[in-house]
Amino acid sequence: QDVFLMIRRQKTTIFTDAKENTTVGELKRMIEGIVKVQPVDQRLYNQDNDIMEDESTLQEYGVTVSTAKAQAPAQLGLTFRNDMGDFETLDMTPYSAPPDLPEVMKNQEASNGQEQVA
Repeated sequence: QDVFLMIRRQKTTIFTDAKENTTVGELKRMIEGIVKVQPVDQRLYNQDNDIMEDESTLQEYGVTVSTAKAQAPAQLGLTFRNDMGDFETLDMTPYSAPPDLPEVMKNQEASNGQEQVA
């Protein structure tokens, strides 16, 4: 089962998917492939802004198929180590609020089978 993630650092947002049993270290390697920053120079934060340990799994941080859906991914924070060897402070620039969906699209969304009953 895939979990869907939205990993945010400043104005950057990375969308990726993983498994519940993916470790934080494995996730950092996936991020490395996208941003070209080594895992040792990355720090991930869970939804409570706690630092996530490399050997722990996403599931241990509450990232599961029920909390990290494709249409509502789990949000994680990401920081990089700077040239001084220190990690930057967590900074997830707020998005500007999107405009409301037109009524036509709202009606479509409700009827296209997105509502899955668990």
